[in-house]
Amino acid sequence: MRTMRNVMMIMMVLLCAAAPIWSGGSQEQAETTTVAVVTPYMANATTAFVIEQFGEDAKAKGWKVTVSDTAGDFGMVVSRIEDAVAQQVDAIVLGMGDPAQMTKGISSAKEAGIPVFGLDAGLADGVILNITSDNADLGMQTAKVLAEAIDGKGNVLMYTHDPHPGVRARAVGAEEVLSSYPGITIVNKFHIDVPGPVDNARTITEDVLTANDDIAGIWAGWDEPAYGTTQALEAAGMMNVKVVGIDGTDFAKAEIDKGGPFVGTIEQDFDAMAAQLADLIADYLEGTMPTQEVYQVPGKLYTK
Repeated sequence: MRTMRNVMMIMMVLLCAAAPIWSGGSQEQAETTTVAVVTPYMANATTAFVIEQFGEDAKAKGWKVTVSDTAGDFGMVVSRIEDAVAQQVDAIVLGMGDPAQMTKGISSAKEAGIPVFGLDAGLADGVILNITSDNADLGMQTAKVLAEAIDGKGNVLMYTHDPHPGVRARAVGAEEVLSSYPGITIVNKFHIDVPGPVDNARTITEDVLTANDDIAGIWAGWDEPAYGTTQALEAAGMMNVKVVGIDGTDFAKAEIDKGGPFVGTIEQDFDAMAAQLADLIADYLEGTMPTQEVYQVPGKLYTK
């Protein structure tokens, strides 16, 4: 009998050790949820802001978040995604960038059963959803501001960055509006490098002004090249050339308030974007599928 009691006591101890710990009526997770954010654009002010905000929202849920920046190297983005897959993270977030250039990494995540989400990125096979602004509308609204600022006539330049799906969509929307004005001619489009968009745009503008000073306006796909362009115009004393950007950054607003060449931008609601993505990921990990593939957050125009 004494031996049987001892055996039963040992079994009870082992069962208690193996049993889950309960607190407040909910089972504590054995491991913290891990989310890997991969981006080629952390040098961009708005990219850094929205990713940092997402990190705060995710950490508030008790998640562990890592951020990998490849400084514009899309081949390295694929490697970083594959690293995250090897680490068996719970979810991967694409912090901007075109998923079409990351298919190998996204495929490896899909094969491993790891969900991939876009944060102002795009869609591709293996990407569950993308949350972004209505980028075509951002481009259209800012193009209209530019057209009105130059009285609907004159030569216009466009500063774009096609590797970013959002900027690419903005440029399409902007071109549609600008082309609808009979008096406006889009004389050239320039790709802006990232990192270094301010310096690159300033240099391009300086070169254009040296060869041709018959420019009425410049549409930029985001605020940083618009800012570099404004610097070049002010240095050349060409205050009559009008510039618009997108993102609603503080430095853009300050330039607009000065009343110089920079006449308009449009704010993206990155706070709402980051918070909604964190909620959508949480729902997905708990078994609730998203109701759509693309979630669009409206922007707010800013002019003097």
